[in-house]
Amino acid sequence: MTSTESYTAVATKAREATEKSVESWKQGAKTFTDQANVVAKMPAVDLTQPVARYFDFVQKSVDLNRDLATRWAELVTSMTGTVREQAEKVSSIVKDQTDRAADVATESAHKAEELAQEQADLAEKAEKEQERLARQAERAAAREAKAKAREPYEELTKAELSDQLAERGLPKSGNVEELIERLVSADSE
Repeated sequence: MTSTESYTAVATKAREATEKSVESWKQGAKTFTDQANVVAKMPAVDLTQPVARYFDFVQKSVDLNRDLATRWAELVTSMTGTVREQAEKVSSIVKDQTDRAADVATESAHKAEELAQEQADLAEKAEKEQERLARQAERAAAREAKAKAREPYEELTKAELSDQLAERGLPKSGNVEELIERLVSADSE
């Protein structure tokens, strides 16, 4: 509600109060005239003083309403400036807080993205390391299997190795290592 609307509302209330007072006086006067016959039968009464007091009361009510409306209008005017100042301060604070919150959210999002990238890099490195270790383990297992397959032939002489190759129908030429390898290959087939 603007100060003009508030002042208008107060002025309207003052007018309404005055109209009610006047209406009350009119009804009193009407009642008085309607009962003139009763008054005529009554002993003589001087109504001048009560009527004067009534109008003094009405005048005081109007003055009081005018003073009240004026003070209220002054108060609304001074409050309007204060409210405007407070609203400007609040909007400034809200804008600052919004900017800060946006900055924090943006910074957090960047940090989360960096952290996710670091985690992805670490996961990729771990996967590569696991693959390397798996290949290494496979090679070690193959070497061990090969060594185990060679064990029965390691203690044999070249002649004994040649005899075994002859029994299998394999060539007997080459050094001891070649003969052992030929026997191991034949065993794995």
